[in-house]
Amino acid sequence: MSSQPTAAHAAPRRRGGAGRIVRGVVRVLAAAALALDAYYHADLAPQYDGISEDISQGDLFRIEAGLSALAALLVLVWRRFLGDAFAWAVAAGGLALLLVYRYVDVGVLGPFPNMYEPIWFGEKQATVAVEAVAVVATAYLLIFRPRSRRMY
Repeated sequence: MSSQPTAAHAAPRRRGGAGRIVRGVVRVLAAAALALDAYYHADLAPQYDGISEDISQGDLFRIEAGLSALAALLVLVWRRFLGDAFAWAVAAGGLALLLVYRYVDVGVLGPFPNMYEPIWFGEKQATVAVEAVAVVATAYLLIFRPRSRRMY
């Protein structure tokens, strides 16, 4: 008789030890990046209130700040596919719009003002960095999902 445990007597293996830690770290990183995105947009909003059509660029920045703050909370607290997808969409959309309005003079689009600003400055560069980190982190959360977790 062997002293090694058989399959029937072996201790059950725990799932996701290192994977859970990595996902937790990535989740905190995504939430921190989204929170910083919210801060930068809220901080810059008053400077852009004068750029306006039916809605001001400052108001659009406030909306982005609110969406980013909500996304950060969902990533940390709700931890479901839809919350992670929402966070990815907020970060990717914000990054895409920032880059488009940095390099392309789109002009006025309906109620939205012309937000073309072909310069870089500190908070704008920081916003690009944190939005890029949030996009990558939330993409990781969406791609590498635990098998047994509910999606919604």
